[in-house]
Amino acid sequence: MKRVLMDISADLTRIALAEDGELKELYYESKREESLVGNVYAGRVANVMPNLQAAFVDIGAEKNGYYYYGNARAVSDAEKNSARPKVGDTLLLQVEKDAVGTKGAVLTGHFSFPGKFLVLLPEEGGEIGISRKITDSAERARIREILTELLPADCGAIVRTNGEGKSREEFEREWKQLWAKCERLKTGEFLKPPALISQENHPVKRAARDFYGADVEEYVVNDSESYRELLESGDFNGKGQPALRLHTDAIPLFEAYFLESQSEKALDEHVWLKSGGFLVIEETEACVVIDVNTGKAAGRGDLQKTILKTNLEAAEEAAKQMRLRNLSGIIIIDFIDMADTAAQKEVTQRLKKAVAKDRIKTVVVGMTELGLMQVTRKKTRPSLKRQMTTKCRACDGSGRLPSIEWTVTRMRREAESVFAHTIYNELTVQADKRLLAAFAGQDGAWKTALEEKSGGTILLKESEMGFGQYAMEKRKKK
Repeated sequence: MKRVLMDISADLTRIALAEDGELKELYYESKREESLVGNVYAGRVANVMPNLQAAFVDIGAEKNGYYYYGNARAVSDAEKNSARPKVGDTLLLQVEKDAVGTKGAVLTGHFSFPGKFLVLLPEEGGEIGISRKITDSAERARIREILTELLPADCGAIVRTNGEGKSREEFEREWKQLWAKCERLKTGEFLKPPALISQENHPVKRAARDFYGADVEEYVVNDSESYRELLESGDFNGKGQPALRLHTDAIPLFEAYFLESQSEKALDEHVWLKSGGFLVIEETEACVVIDVNTGKAAGRGDLQKTILKTNLEAAEEAAKQMRLRNLSGIIIIDFIDMADTAAQKEVTQRLKKAVAKDRIKTVVVGMTELGLMQVTRKKTRPSLKRQMTTKCRACDGSGRLPSIEWTVTRMRREAESVFAHTIYNELTVQADKRLLAAFAGQDGAWKTALEEKSGGTILLKESEMGFGQYAMEKRKKK
């Protein structure tokens, strides 16, 4: 049974997709860092980069958004620069991707308004696309006929897989809701930028829309107001519709469905496989690396069979983890080396079959000459790790701290510089006990030698600072 759980609190919303009790997808959204994807803004052009055919646009967010105005198919400079905006211009733009790390949101001038069955494209001139997963030719023809009658001549649409079997009345009701959003674009011409025109980032409504389909049987929400809003939409508890239930038990929602412990493990660096092997997952700004290891499976029976079995399990688990952790961009999977070409193909096919279950577009590019599997997954929002964690103040997000030897060397250079190049002759050093002992040297030998050489005084003061952190206070002793 597929079930969507919506755990809503004052500061945080958690959305989970579970299948037969197993956590498949998990999203966190805080009030402080709400997603902007789908929002439409009247933005002010802050900077133009002609060589990139791009502009940075102020939409009122912390970082300016990136807008590509160029024509990728242009063959001359005139074609490339025909739509170049100027600094100070007002542009109506939609957020395509959220800001990640040091990069601002990605903006587009091609608007799209997604619903449960349709994605409305107000500037696509009557183009109608139908999901490839709707394979029946008669059904495709029926849907196309309905939309041809409903849509204005200058408006296009994409029919999602959930649109299969829907009646004309259902398509018309959704089209009217989406068209009302299109009409709001007209108000943008009269707003002073930066200004929000249309907001699409309500996490509960977005989850209800994105997960809506015949394969999801039940939605459970623990907030009465959200429950009422979803119920009033008319999309639940009817014939052929998923059930909607309000969770009122004293036991927290995720605990009641045994997902709390699963969600806590979603950030583990090591993921164990049934065979005894394990994955090591590391995220960087540039890409995601998944390393496959034999672990406890090593030494059991035929080596090549063990490697193949571990890699096949790893292919399925890697696809699950990409979906669960929302890993995106360039993903490199370092499978255990396989000499047999047939085994490599089998692992590749297993991975392709596993990623086909993902709602987010995922492409298995293939093996490189070095035996690394290349995968790309569309970026839609920050990964689970970026949503659930913050940068460590001590290591600045690197995950590593300077060694005690390197830190001591830096402290000693700083102390020597104070006595040699300033008027100060007394220095108080604060750090934890271990670092102070290393700084002073064995039996305080280095500290004593510097004091004798410089004529200064060094005072050591124990502190509860983190490992590798220290502070120096300089004074002129009378």
